[in-house]
Amino acid sequence: MERLLVLARHGQSEWNLKNLFTGWRDPDLTEKGVEEARIAGRWLKEQGYRFDVAFTSNLGRAQRTCTLMLEEMGQAGLETIRAEALNERDYGDLAGLNKDDARQRWGDEQVRLWRRSYDVPPPGGESLKDTVARVLPFYIQAILPNVLAGKRVLVAAHGNSLRALVMVLDGMTTQTIAGLEIATGVPLVYHLKANATVEAKTSLDKDID
Repeated sequence: MERLLVLARHGQSEWNLKNLFTGWRDPDLTEKGVEEARIAGRWLKEQGYRFDVAFTSNLGRAQRTCTLMLEEMGQAGLETIRAEALNERDYGDLAGLNKDDARQRWGDEQVRLWRRSYDVPPPGGESLKDTVARVLPFYIQAILPNVLAGKRVLVAAHGNSLRALVMVLDGMTTQTIAGLEIATGVPLVYHLKANATVEAKTSLDKDID
């Protein structure tokens, strides 16, 4: 039985391009982001992948990425479940601020802690630990049962909500997760065993600059 799970971060957003903290704010994709999503969909189609159900967040950039990928695969209209649990981590008071300006204001080390530590939240926002606390139960209750039942599942979400999933799927620690960066528009392909451990993982290595 095929147990396919594909994770994809949304394509480049307007605020990614401007180097702004985004979180739950909802900027659209850039032209590059649209192309990243389309390339990801074409690559998945070329590899022979098909999906039975898709999951995405309540934020437009992830939803549009999901739609574009499925269009390229000839699967427009596939059942797609939207869930706030898959939203990007909430950056709180940092949302909308330029990352370089934040470093000048609070210092490199403090901003690094807010961005990459496991359990240090930015002011008014979520840590990665907080994000895991909402993403993981949704994965266990809604996504994983579909995969284990043999459905081929696509999840189009965000850098930190996907870091939460990859941490579990790859068995990463609270220390090693700090170094993980998930690229925009690059699918991560997992084949799960019956006990939900990972059998194999592949990813698209591409450069569209």
